[in-house]
This record gives sequence, structure tokens and C-alpha cells, in this order.
Amino acid sequence: MTEIPVYLFLGFLDGGKTKFIQDTLCDERFQSKERTLCILFEDGDEELDTSKYKGGDNVTVVVADGKQDLTTKFLEDALKNARAERVMLEYNGMWTLQELGTVLPRGWQVYQIMMFADANSFESYNNNMRQLVYDKLNSAEVVFFNRCKQGFDKMPLHTIVRAVSRRTAIVYEYEDGTIENDNIEDPLPFDINAPIVEVKDEDFGLLYLDAMDKPSNYDGKTIRFKALVARSPRFPRGSFVGGRFAMACCAEDIQYVGFMCRWKRADSVKNKGWYMITAEVKAERDKMFGGETGPMLYVTEVKPAEKPQEETVYFS
Repeated sequence: MTEIPVYLFLGFLDGGKTKFIQDTLCDERFQSKERTLCILFEDGDEELDTSKYKGGDNVTVVVADGKQDLTTKFLEDALKNARAERVMLEYNGMWTLQELGTVLPRGWQVYQIMMFADANSFESYNNNMRQLVYDKLNSAEVVFFNRCKQGFDKMPLHTIVRAVSRRTAIVYEYEDGTIENDNIEDPLPFDINAPIVEVKDEDFGLLYLDAMDKPSNYDGKTIRFKALVARSPRFPRGSFVGGRFAMACCAEDIQYVGFMCRWKRADSVKNKGWYMITAEVKAERDKMFGGETGPMLYVTEVKPAEKPQEETVYFS
């Protein structure tokens, strides 16, 4: 089966998605003999002008009529008619990514996910449609805030993004066209250089995000945290997961996240029991991290603990 690379553009109406697609098509670094299909699931003020693209004959633009076109057949037919080899898909900000994921044809592989937002209205979107904002930020590799005014306060936008993901890159585009990468450092609420990194109950979410994102920073460190233990016959012998239930954006989005813990006495801990865990972190490549490097915990001490006052933690 032929693999079709998909470039996914996310954001809300008038967030700058179409303009970016236009600029990308006109960029000589993107232009090639590959036939390109542009599918627009949102009808904004901007319109694509393929005449500005040197390979304009190789670009087919399809504008969907609405959500009724969010089907596998519609996507397959559009690709077939365009005889395209790659897809640029502008997605409607009012729809969830799960809805798109269920209809993507076989062989369509998402290569890159970018989000676009008007810096002047993004906070309002977040206040009124937080779950939809989270849905996009949680998957985006980079978010572009456009129409920025010189000297504006970046911190509110930075905080919204970092509450969802510490991995998403942030770029600010000013009204004069200049670009600036986000360079705001987020101090951790615990001392990563302490002999034992003591993590408060409410800070487990930040520990989890930071350690999963930058495992090498924790390699050789000793950490101590309170966790709800999960045990399963599917886990390797002599191991359990120490984690917490975490809420990213709303009560409907609570999920259990945790660290794989290796311990020769793993059978002695109770499933769903609360424990204070002390462990040394090793940055290891393992299949549980998708073949990448992640934090593996080698337990040195486990003590029964009272459940925390707030059982759910947050990623911010």
C-alpha cells in the first residue's frame, strides 16, 4: 500500500491556517513535482491562489461542504481524483481530532501537525472552549501565534500551551512579519539537583511531563513521590507502575499516568494501594517508550502512605 504523507493544519476560524498553506505552497523548498491535494474543511476569509505556485498544475484544492464530508470515502475520492502523492489538510477547529482519526483512509500517515491562532483572540477561545483548545494543543508539534503586537505579554499564551504540553514549540509572528521563538523558561516546583528530588503530591503531573520529555535530565537522579500503584500480569516480572490520575482539561479527560518501576519485591505491593516511592531513575531505551529513551525507575524503598487530599493531579 502506498503511504500518503499528510500535513495537518489546526486552529480556529481566521487563525491563519490558509495563509500559512499559501505561503508553504509558494516556498521553493516545498515545491516539487509531487502532486499535492489541499483539503479545506473550513471556509475562512482567505482563499488559496494556486496561480502563485510554480507547480500550480500539480495542486488540487478541494473545499468540503461541511461535516457531512468528513468521511473516508470523501477523502479517498478526493485523493483519487487529484492523483495526489501528498495531502495538506486544513481542519475545522470546532471538530475533534478523534473524529478525523476515525475516517483517515488506510495508508494516510500524519507527518506533521501544526496549530495556528490569532494572539488577540486565543485567550477567549481558551476560556470558552477549553476542551477544543486542549484537543488541538495536545497533538500539535508547534503552535504559531500570529498578529502579535510588539511588546505584548507572551506569558498568558505561553501558560495556556504549557498547561497542556511541554513539548509543543511556540512561535510568535508579529504584524510586521517578523518571527520570534518562545524562550520563556518554566521553573520546576522541585529541585532536580537535590540529593533526593522530593516531589509534592500536587506536583506529580509536572514531574511526569518533564521526566518523559527530558529523561536524560533525570538519569542517575533519586526521586521520591507518592503514587497510586497499578499491577498487572501483563507487566514484566518484578515491576509495577507508580502513578496518579491526571486531568488535562476537564473531568471527562482524566487518565492514569505513571512510571514503570522495577523492584524485586514488586509482588508485595497492593494494586490500587497508595505508597511513598523512592527510586533511582535510569534513562533507558525500551519498547514501552515506543523504542525511544524514557525514564525507568529502580526502586530503593516503598512505604505505605495515606492517599493525598486531592487524588487527581494536573499538568500545570
